[in-house]
Amino acid sequence: MTKIFNPMIWRWKNEGQVKVTITTGVGAATCDVNIEGRDSQYHSVKNEIESFKNWLKDSAVIRHPDAIVLPRIIKQPMRKSCLDIEERISHVTDSKRTTIDLWNGLRGSKATRETRMEVVAWIVVCQFECHVEGGFVRDWIIGHYQARPTGNPSTWVTYRTNTAGDQVPELSKELVPTDLDCHLPVHKYFDLDKFLDFLHKYQIEYSYVREGWRYIFLLDEHAKTGPFMMDLIEPHVALTHDRIDFDVNNLSLEKDYTKELGMRVDTRPKPYSIDLEAIVDNIKHKHFQLLRPTDHTINNRIQKMISRGWTKTGTDLNFIPNPPPRCDVIVVPVPQIADIYQSIIQQLQNNVGIQVKVHSIVQIKNPSLEEAYLAIKQLIAKECVGGNPNERLLFHGTSGTSIDGILNDGFDDRYWNSEKWGHGAYFAENPAVSHVFAQPDATDQTRVMFYNKVTLSKQQTLQNTDGNLKAAPKEFHSVHGIPPGTTNKDEFIVYRYAQALPYLKITYKG
Repeated sequence: MTKIFNPMIWRWKNEGQVKVTITTGVGAATCDVNIEGRDSQYHSVKNEIESFKNWLKDSAVIRHPDAIVLPRIIKQPMRKSCLDIEERISHVTDSKRTTIDLWNGLRGSKATRETRMEVVAWIVVCQFECHVEGGFVRDWIIGHYQARPTGNPSTWVTYRTNTAGDQVPELSKELVPTDLDCHLPVHKYFDLDKFLDFLHKYQIEYSYVREGWRYIFLLDEHAKTGPFMMDLIEPHVALTHDRIDFDVNNLSLEKDYTKELGMRVDTRPKPYSIDLEAIVDNIKHKHFQLLRPTDHTINNRIQKMISRGWTKTGTDLNFIPNPPPRCDVIVVPVPQIADIYQSIIQQLQNNVGIQVKVHSIVQIKNPSLEEAYLAIKQLIAKECVGGNPNERLLFHGTSGTSIDGILNDGFDDRYWNSEKWGHGAYFAENPAVSHVFAQPDATDQTRVMFYNKVTLSKQQTLQNTDGNLKAAPKEFHSVHGIPPGTTNKDEFIVYRYAQALPYLKITYKG
């Protein structure tokens, strides 16, 4: 995967006469970087590598350079109402657009801020093989939405000072569409001087700032149609953008796909099941679905969308891409500010004790287990009234080698013990019940509890224990065990492999 750094290597060689060599380290778990150049250049390259490392910390999986979902045409019957969308797609992606057509988009009688944005997008897509993604595709290409702040366009731009001391432009949040988000190509060198020549050729005013992971362009600052911005994001950084905030931000445009839309990440498989048509339909109705846990940044983005007239709909999901082929499972930290993180802390402290301190909560992504669980859930749902599988989120405490066993293989019936209600996998709504089984680690005294999706479906409620059970009673799918003489100590038992899916791993002390 060191080839993802090739564009950066080519850039430093061509623009700074600096030789950068990146090789795979011992065991393929690290990279060795060698820099040959002046001291100031060494520090610049090092800062760029550090910027990449910061992005990498927030990444679950580095996307393969060719992992983008190939563009396709919107399916019928929706396509009948999307011909205007296809026309706007072609304005950005059709490499056969004529010079006259481009000039009409810039200076013609019907030229607007948006048609000028289309021309700049056409330059980076058709001449430099970039991908255009994000808000411009959502707001203009699909939604055909426009909004302007009051006042002269010269007041739409403000400046902030970044950590390097550069003045970075920012546009009013009332502008729709605001900017162009572009990912530079991973397979070829982006020639900045050649790109600037194109801007000169078409008399497009520009200024730009270089940051460690992108170019930030301000374009048309003094044009009567109003300014806009463009980010050109380095490909090795773009490949760490493996998560998506909202479904409606998951579309992309690619050269010579003149009627088609691509997807940045693949949200089509279960449990997400979000295809191209669903995204387009949401944009047309100004609806969006959340696809990652909330934190300060995500909350600000949500409020920004709502202030522009959008409505958050559907079930909040946490999209995690599949792990690379060599891995069966990955875990991704849940932000401490996320609602589910705070809810689990509250449940543990209310039931186990105020002394509980949660060290981390990670979400588990194990595609094989997910497929097996969804299949069992679907089969069982057929036997339930209204197709309701009665899925619950329940706790399960464990320790020792069982922790990795559950992460990798789920709740494997070969390792179940016979307890009060027989040979099954035991779960609880009250974490205090599961806490008893989460024995502290001998080294650091931490405990582990799993928060799981469990398909209970038809439950047989039993108060008398029965250690001989090896399956749920006939006509039932699970047992709801209520120990005699107790309150809030209920247990839920399933007897089939893959009837429960480990969802979150909680590491705590207490």
